[in-house]
Amino acid sequence: MKPLILNTLSEFVRLEGKDLPIGEWYTVTQEMINDFANATLDKQWIHVDEERALKESPYKCTIAHGFMSVSMISKLLEDIFDIKSLKMGLNYGLNKVRFPNPVPVNSKLRMISKLKLVESLGENGIKATFSCTIEIKGQEKPACVAEFIAVFFE
Repeated sequence: MKPLILNTLSEFVRLEGKDLPIGEWYTVTQEMINDFANATLDKQWIHVDEERALKESPYKCTIAHGFMSVSMISKLLEDIFDIKSLKMGLNYGLNKVRFPNPVPVNSKLRMISKLKLVESLGENGIKATFSCTIEIKGQEKPACVAEFIAVFFE
């Protein structure tokens, strides 16, 4: 899937209330989980000890950190749209974050999102609130559901 290409913020603002393109599937590998564990110092065995997880976990494998899923939102959004006039974008915050389903290693995830709300930030900026759902391929319940807020300036 090619990202939705927009030339200006005003074109992007017109998407308020609309669904954005569905993202591509990506695989959560053990290497990604280990890298996240090292970066956050969260090395609980359920994430990094493959042998123990095989024996003791109800999932029979390691699982990704919930915060790993939510930390991917900005990148997953970046992959589904591109605003050519942007000079800068910043993560602003999150609302209503939930992790309804664990993400076993080697699961495939993708983003389903909607541009929920756009607020003006002066002449050259906006604050955008996105409804985001990170689906797990083959699972009914998603990995993560959150409202993600970003600010964009041109």
